Amino acid sequence: MILSNIIQGIWAFSAIGLIILVLLHSPKGDGIGAIGGQAQLFSSTKSAENTLNRVTWTLTVIFLGLTVVLSAGWLPN
Repeated sequence: MILSNIIQGIWAFSAIGLIILVLLHSPKGDGIGAIGGQAQLFSSTKSAENTLNRVTWTLTVIFLGLTVVLSAGWLPN
């Protein structure tokens, strides 16, 4: 296999994983419910949410980094 094919596979995997992880996140805002006073002012953070955030940011950095590498043509064909 060529190195660029492996990098493209990792790039595609990170793109799909990033889409899935973004969809798994819980909504942060209360929307219209905040106007009626039903919004919670303080909420506890959970370790699952923190882990989800870390994995999402990691995949974001990998995806963007590989996008730059692939689009700049720095890899041999």
